[in-house]
Amino acid sequence: MDFKNLFSIQGKVALVTGGSRGIGEMIAAGFLANGAKVYISSRKADVCDATAKRLADEYGGTCVSLPANLAELDGIDGIAAELKNREDKLHILVNNAGVSWGAPLDEFPENGWDKVMDTNVKGVFFLTQRLLPLLEAAATADDPARVINIGSVDGIKTPVFDNFSYGPSKAAVHALTRQLAAHLTKRNIIVNAIAPGPFPTWMLSTGVGTGGDVEGTDWSLVGRGNPRGRVGTPEDIAGLAIFLSSRAGAYTVGEVITCDGGSVVAR
Repeated sequence: MDFKNLFSIQGKVALVTGGSRGIGEMIAAGFLANGAKVYISSRKADVCDATAKRLADEYGGTCVSLPANLAELDGIDGIAAELKNREDKLHILVNNAGVSWGAPLDEFPENGWDKVMDTNVKGVFFLTQRLLPLLEAAATADDPARVINIGSVDGIKTPVFDNFSYGPSKAAVHALTRQLAAHLTKRNIIVNAIAPGPFPTWMLSTGVGTGGDVEGTDWSLVGRGNPRGRVGTPEDIAGLAIFLSSRAGAYTVGEVITCDGGSVVAR
């Protein structure tokens, strides 16, 4: 029995999609601080490059930018090919890239539906599919490879905002997580999902009316409506992702774990 290294991810290779900001950046930072080599992706190359450099400078280790549009198969195939050129194994895949779209019910557009579903659901499935050879190369019976899908409490409870494609997309991610888990655990790849609640992110700032101004949002005011009395912190989300990626989480399969300060159970 080795209880001293229960939460170690030292030396593992991880890809965090949507890793240039928000929850993805928080998870990437936590992985780097705990000894993993981290690749991050986002659609905007300049932002992705800048975040990778900043994270490597702040936390040490190696953080590599791999910009890609994961709503399209060309982007998915491109990032998969680039990873295969650079690595022979991938221990951890965090499917975090996601978008939302807000509009009143009577005015909600088709492109607002398709963009969200393509990024949040199709992208998760096909990127996981394309990266299975690298994940299997890293996987052993004692230390399986890990896939962590980032869902949302909006896929569990009715969303507060008029984002009619977002909640269904995240509910689909939760269902997809369970189905992938059933198929892949026999191949020593463990799939789980995290359903975050409120965190200080660009996406939530647009919902609460500050239009993407993360620094200018009064997050203490936003957090007052949460049972814990605050919004989430990087330690909250990174800690859960590290648990799921480490020996401590090696027997947890197909779960959708809320990280929301109690917003679901207290609704």
